Amino acid sequence: MSQFELPSDHPGFSDQDYRARRAAIAAVGEGYQSGKPIPHVVYTPDEDEVWRIVTTELARKHERLACRAVREGAAALRLRSDRVPQLDEVSGRLGELTGFHVEPVPGLVPTRRFYGALADRAFLSTQYIRHTSVPFYTPEPDIIHEVIGHCTMLASPRLADLYELAGQASLRAASDDDLDRFSRVFWFTLEFGVVREDDELRCYGAGLLSSYGEIESFREAEIRPFDIEAMGAMGYDITRYQPVLYAAEGMEQVFEELSAWFEAFGRTRTAV
Repeated sequence: MSQFELPSDHPGFSDQDYRARRAAIAAVGEGYQSGKPIPHVVYTPDEDEVWRIVTTELARKHERLACRAVREGAAALRLRSDRVPQLDEVSGRLGELTGFHVEPVPGLVPTRRFYGALADRAFLSTQYIRHTSVPFYTPEPDIIHEVIGHCTMLASPRLADLYELAGQASLRAASDDDLDRFSRVFWFTLEFGVVREDDELRCYGAGLLSSYGEIESFREAEIRPFDIEAMGAMGYDITRYQPVLYAAEGMEQVFEELSAWFEAFGRTRTAV
């Protein structure tokens, strides 16, 4: 299946107008050349309304359920809620805050390409938005997931540094098995990470931050201690709420232990 097609169970599969719209937006990312200005997408009033509804609700949920570093990142990023932001607006602000920049892509890209770009403090983002019939659900990353989830984290200097270290680590994955192990750690931390903060469980992973439903239910998952090696061996299913999550005992544990793991990943060990 090409990145311009939709699976039969996608909410927009039977909507020919949406499919044409998706293809047109994907073509913008397809034609993008790194280092060039990011082409604007002229979003429709309906698309702006989806953004307004979802981001307004998520902002309220973040106040209750997201960790402090994420809330501070969101405050610094200063996303507007009345319309879909242009990626060059987001990229420019991230550049000021943490030195990261955003590059548009037409859809899902190969795993190694997505992770590898992080090593250059580049985040590859889609530009399309979910189907208007289900504003609180998307079966794949859209601009709400990319910007509200990942870019909010990238506005936090220490979280942005973790992303860069993750990208560097991914480049040292010598085999597909190594990359799979790395991907599992990324999944259970930067996508679905949770942390104990202010005597309660809060989240910092982009998958939780951008999910209207799962952010309300992650505390119902089986919460295990923060164990990076266990994460690297744990499978996951992207089509369901995560039944197992790994909680750190504070963001300092995340920053210190995850940084150390990323920095050591894939390096040749010297015999003693």
